[in-house]
Amino acid sequence: MTRTPLPLYAADLTTFSRALARQLGEEAPSHLTLMNMLARAAGFENIQHMRSAQAAARRLEREEEARPLDARIVERALQQFDADRRLREWPSKRAIQTLSLWVLWARLPAQRDMTEKQVNAALHTAHAFEDPATLRRTMIAERLLTRETDGSVYRRIEARPPEEALALIRQLDKRCR
Repeated sequence: MTRTPLPLYAADLTTFSRALARQLGEEAPSHLTLMNMLARAAGFENIQHMRSAQAAARRLEREEEARPLDARIVERALQQFDADRRLREWPSKRAIQTLSLWVLWARLPAQRDMTEKQVNAALHTAHAFEDPATLRRTMIAERLLTRETDGSVYRRIEARPPEEALALIRQLDKRCR
């Protein structure tokens, strides 16, 4: 007979451990010992490890939310595209290159195998400097595109573009309307 996992959520470990200690009565270990036991049962080394992991997760969430959009880099990348949303030349700055690649990535079909010829054709319509090989190789290096080792099958890697890339794509869309 298989068991159905039963999730357990406690809003506050201190309250939970005190309630458990009351249920255990005289046999209950100390409050700190019980808290450490519960933390280990949840997969942590001890209560301090659990607290620090939770604090780090909260800091990362705040950092992700608070990260401002770098409008200057979006503006610089926008200058690399012509009125038809084609990349005019290969940017010299690495940050602008990466941001520009996200625009080209967005034009590739999602979840579809492509040949090198199909990738080149899609990239050819998206840039004006006649070098799809550089774009293709850089997209693979940046993990925006994947290919079989023999180069027979290419596929766009599905990911969420950074906020700057989304802003650049929106600006290019506005420009072409």
